[in-house]
Amino acid sequence: MLLSAPMLVVAAADARATLPRPADILAQARRVADWQIAHRDGLDRVITDRPSLRNPRDWQQATFWVAMTELADRDPRYRSTLLDLGRAQQWRLGDRPFHADDQLIGQVWLWAARHGAGPATLKPMRAYYDNLLANRPAGGLAFVPNPAGGDPPCTTRWCWCDALFMAPATMIRLSRATGDPRYARLAHEDYAATKAYLFDPAEHLFFRDSRFIDRRDDHGRKLFWSRGNGWVMAGLIRIIDSLDRRDPVRARYVALFREMAARVVTLQRPNGYWAPSLLEGDGPGVPPETSGTGFFVYALARGVDLGLLDRDTYLAAALRGWAALGRAVQPDGMIGWVQQVSDRPDAVARTDTQFYGAGAFVLAGTALYDLARRRPAR
Repeated sequence: MLLSAPMLVVAAADARATLPRPADILAQARRVADWQIAHRDGLDRVITDRPSLRNPRDWQQATFWVAMTELADRDPRYRSTLLDLGRAQQWRLGDRPFHADDQLIGQVWLWAARHGAGPATLKPMRAYYDNLLANRPAGGLAFVPNPAGGDPPCTTRWCWCDALFMAPATMIRLSRATGDPRYARLAHEDYAATKAYLFDPAEHLFFRDSRFIDRRDDHGRKLFWSRGNGWVMAGLIRIIDSLDRRDPVRARYVALFREMAARVVTLQRPNGYWAPSLLEGDGPGVPPETSGTGFFVYALARGVDLGLLDRDTYLAAALRGWAALGRAVQPDGMIGWVQQVSDRPDAVARTDTQFYGAGAFVLAGTALYDLARRRPAR
């Protein structure tokens, strides 16, 4: 069920909000990107310095590098950084053969193949996915701890909503680049299974994983994680962007994207942020949080630009979110208020940052930059 128009009035109130100048938006995106590139090795400001964070092919860094492909398309000075990264990593995906987190970096290699690196960059990726197709996991989607330690068994499939940002667009873009439909076909099948399992049609939002379906907060509210749903919406718009407009499956993703956007826009706080727990609202003590907010701004702005969302309703929400993100950028260019690696709403502080927080900011900036360049509406 789609949300009705009256529920969108919170966004429509300032629907004539003005886009900043394109140069100003791009300057902000560059500033955050430059800080993150300068701190890619030291990681001196990251609170949870996990070993995986130092691996460019891990999702934490890969989110930033995916965002940098969008920035490089608008500012070519960043292209060499991405091409050098791919050569250093020998165009490999991650080391786990079925884990979605290890597949996100493939979107960067696909970009590189179109920008000078050549089709040979796709050989390791095709080998990775050919192995996945030949040994397709068939386990359940219940998120149950692994008694032997390590990843839960279900993570060989997309049993947590974050995975819908990490893998599907990679596979769909690989099909488009190679002409081999098998990768996209698998992505569509697995996406449908995850949606059927984790999407709440009453709230129009995704549970992070099966552990949260029956869980409630201290006030009896369902737990819908801001960044988790941000992953889904940002992933959706990247899927839609990757599909030919004539592809019949595209309408399915567009419908889900519009349904989620209509709900998400009603949950934005007056200060422009989305709460770490989306149904928490604007109560006392609710902190800013920039990773979920950044992904929502990106998805809404790109949705407007693609003509999927009403400009007057959704651009105002995106601009409020962009203004909030700007307030979280520290004087040196670091984006703060980024909730650390987690699987649920958690504490966050002004000085908390992460690669994926910078990535969300840069994605949001590139989407708004395109809109600003094309004003008035197409």
